[in-house]
Amino acid sequence: MLSFIKRVLLKLIFLIEKFQKRIWDKSKNSNEAIQAARVVKWFKNKGDETLRLDYALDENSIVFDIGGYKGEFARDIYCKYNSTIYIFEPVTEFYNEIVNRFVNNPKVQGFNFGLGDGSYMAKMSLEDNGSSLFKKGASDYIEVEIRSFNDFIEKHNITRIELAKINIEGAEYDLLESIIEAGNIEKITNIQVQFHDFVIENAIERMNNISEKLSRTHELTYHYEFVWDNWKLKELLY
Repeated sequence: MLSFIKRVLLKLIFLIEKFQKRIWDKSKNSNEAIQAARVVKWFKNKGDETLRLDYALDENSIVFDIGGYKGEFARDIYCKYNSTIYIFEPVTEFYNEIVNRFVNNPKVQGFNFGLGDGSYMAKMSLEDNGSSLFKKGASDYIEVEIRSFNDFIEKHNITRIELAKINIEGAEYDLLESIIEAGNIEKITNIQVQFHDFVIENAIERMNNISEKLSRTHELTYHYEFVWDNWKLKELLY
């Protein structure tokens, strides 16, 4: 009897997981279609080759690459400006590629943790450049380390960041809210951020709230909704 009940429960669990996967796949395909439509204008304007790399940087500038993935963005910024770059990537597989890419370059430093609103360990879905702390239904998860942005810049005595690129699959909301609350937002000249709306609730509301607060210290220089935004520190704060 117990064996029969166990088989039934296992079958039920299998069916539930199968159903959840079908819902996840359907939702994922729908989201991908929406995002594909959003990026048409961005790609038409060659944003990755122009807007994302067009900054008043030089060899004395400090750049934060938050969500460094495999280091391609850091590579492009370094080649163009010779800036000092801090890359934050919590996925060890990607971090190792960053280390190998910049092994002989002391101006580019990689850190095997993410930056966030606090310091903690978290479970992250492993989905290549879409890896996230917030996605549900993924087939593979890993444990990653997150450290406080505010603590990091204090510990390293960083008082000016000329460019902070943020692409962290939903964690950008907590991060930016904590930077603003701590008053450290004025230490960042340019904030290049990709907001995400499929992985968290109330994304539009939170994005608008963050944008309203950013507008007090920064001005929006380009806006491609849920693709890329850039906020530049207002001249009176320089």
